[in-house]
Amino acid sequence: MKNFSPKPWTLPQPVLILGTYDKEGTPNAMNAAWGGTWDTNEVMISLGSHATTENLDLQGAFTLAFATVDTLVASDYVGIVSAKKEPNKIAKTGWNVVKSEHVNAPIFTNFPLTLECKVKETLNRDQSGYMLIGEIVNIVCQENFLSTDGLPDIEKMGIICYNPIHHEYIQLGKKVGQAFHDGEQLK
Repeated sequence: MKNFSPKPWTLPQPVLILGTYDKEGTPNAMNAAWGGTWDTNEVMISLGSHATTENLDLQGAFTLAFATVDTLVASDYVGIVSAKKEPNKIAKTGWNVVKSEHVNAPIFTNFPLTLECKVKETLNRDQSGYMLIGEIVNIVCQENFLSTDGLPDIEKMGIICYNPIHHEYIQLGKKVGQAFHDGEQLK
């Protein structure tokens, strides 16, 4: 086996698009890979100091969309360009924006699945950023991404993950088993 120094190599890492409004109500988005489930109805995201963190402090709300193959180029763009330097950032993505009905944040309708969240708390806040804990208050899914049982169909969405080892995006694949069932074979 080969040893490596500690790195953020937890896999898979979702490509999360954080949507916020600034003080003028202009939508902004950033790409955040270091996040995931915190609790049953909560998410956690590690954030540096960004226009987004300023917006979170102002609005106390955000949306969290899952990037897809179809949104890959624009999703990467919002991760490498700051709204502080590019005022037309969202217009350049080509994304459609609607206001969330549940929180004061934008929904980008180009994404199949979006979590609407309120800021619950921040942890370890310093000049470099903080850990954001968000409470999920609602989830929206585009209807063409629902399965026959009426629930979101992840396989249809083309969701991508970030590979922090080689700095690549990888598309999630197909179903390979049934959770809480397949292990029964070993009982």
